[in-house]
Amino acid sequence: MKKFIPIFVVTLAIVLFFNGKKYDDLVSSRLNSSIAVCLEGQSCGQATAMKVAAVGGARSAESIYTTGCAACHDGGVAGAPMMGNKSQWEARQAKGYEMLVNNAYNGINGMPAKGLCADCTKEEIGIAVQYMLDTI
Repeated sequence: MKKFIPIFVVTLAIVLFFNGKKYDDLVSSRLNSSIAVCLEGQSCGQATAMKVAAVGGARSAESIYTTGCAACHDGGVAGAPMMGNKSQWEARQAKGYEMLVNNAYNGINGMPAKGLCADCTKEEIGIAVQYMLDTI
């Protein structure tokens, strides 16, 4: 039994060392990849189109949520109530729509002001809040 301990430790160290290297390479490759952003109505060629609202155009509730809110509200990051989870939204909903919009716009607890939508107006934050409330 004692003969297998060093072999096990060496094997485990090798696996962990090379697994970490693969992880570092994976992260580096993601950071170095190029992306193409296409404006709505323009041809993107072979690239996958990412719809961006035209300058001065209104954004939809879904696009605001997807680009600014989903990062935390899809997975419950830092205590964010998850999209569609009624039990997590009940206490917040009891505070009222205006309070939810103010909290989202100004930030509360682990949520920064405007979430991850730095260029959103208060009205757009309100649209995104209502979009999330409509799913419960």
